[in-house]
Amino acid sequence: MAFSPKFDADGLVACVVTDMRNGDVLMVAHMNADALAKTIETGDAWYFSRSRRKLWRKGETSGHTQRVVEMRIDCDQDAVWIKVEQTGPGACHTGRRSCFYRAVPLGRSEAVTLEFRDGEKAFEPRTVYPADD
Repeated sequence: MAFSPKFDADGLVACVVTDMRNGDVLMVAHMNADALAKTIETGDAWYFSRSRRKLWRKGETSGHTQRVVEMRIDCDQDAVWIKVEQTGPGACHTGRRSCFYRAVPLGRSEAVTLEFRDGEKAFEPRTVYPADD
């Protein structure tokens, strides 16, 4: 019953994030030991950015925060699932409510073209995220 997450070779564990109101999958992110500890301590969702190589709190730039309502860990303790109260119109950096707005059609053997599902923009990302340098 001891909580002892198994981090991968990069010191990360995958984190699935769902909306506590309706169960929608909002995003998948990664946590290192610091992000996991800060999330548990504060109740705010903290992640580790693999591209920027830094710790970040969801919403620190956009204002679209995530308050953790429940955290679970899988049977192998190598993946985390958090149910959140999402503040703001969306969780995805593309301006959509969820990062999972494209479907992969099944039953095809040729090249696959993604299909948009619930892909309307909920906000304009250029207004909440600074331009990349």
